[in-house]
Amino acid sequence: MSTRRTPTERQKRLGAELRKLRTAAGFTTEYAAGLLGMDRTRVANMESGIRTISAERVRTLATNYVCDDDAYVEALVSMAQPEVGWWERYRGSLPPGMLDIAEMEAHSVRMRGANTVHIPGVLQTPEHATAIFRVVVPKLPEHEVALRLAHRAERQQVITGDNAIPYVAIIHEAALRMQFGGRDVTRAQLEYLLALSERDNVTVLALPFECGAFPGAGQNAVYAEGRVPQLDTVQVDSLHGPAFLHSEGQLAKYRAQLDWLEELALSPEKSRDFIREIAHHL
Repeated sequence: MSTRRTPTERQKRLGAELRKLRTAAGFTTEYAAGLLGMDRTRVANMESGIRTISAERVRTLATNYVCDDDAYVEALVSMAQPEVGWWERYRGSLPPGMLDIAEMEAHSVRMRGANTVHIPGVLQTPEHATAIFRVVVPKLPEHEVALRLAHRAERQQVITGDNAIPYVAIIHEAALRMQFGGRDVTRAQLEYLLALSERDNVTVLALPFECGAFPGAGQNAVYAEGRVPQLDTVQVDSLHGPAFLHSEGQLAKYRAQLDWLEELALSPEKSRDFIREIAHHL
């Protein structure tokens, strides 16, 4: 098994899942080391994502940890397979967190998100995204703005490409009215949002000011469903980059929060009317 200096979020998640299985079975790292014929330091590194693990060894551990959930085991085996996604072209040029988001989206089977200030990244026009990238502190050089735009455009394939997944976007009125780039850019962004909302796999739900208080106010969050429920992930934004959450308590919290927001939001049809009205008055 080789080692990595900077494991991806997906690689760290595989290690975390193996550690969860081991502790649930009541076994020590020494026991796992004995199963795999290695010292326990390597097991610890494997469970942190620093050391790679083969698909065969994932099966060995799952079997001896008495995990009889075949779908879950197969999903873990898939995570152990070597992969070079399109986002790897940007490694060394863009922050790792941006690549981790793209990797998470690429392995999702369904996504739901809530945004209060920004239009969701996978729904942004290049002009809208450019306006956002130009107010990053410290200021980004032009070549990095171009890289981020290209990366964001490729991310959108998750909802517009051949293997597009279902996506529900709950967008607060504040985000719909923010004039990043000015009136013309905002109007074009809202028109693009309306066009995407007509796709069978995309649902846009508007949350008007008049809805009042709502859970998670001020926070952007995406709930990405994995191949099995155990591999669901929540990604939240921060000034220091994305954070990825996957404990059972955190997943349950954000599922409940998004369910609540969906109940508060306008229907898809009324949301389109609402967005058209905003665009009309720009």
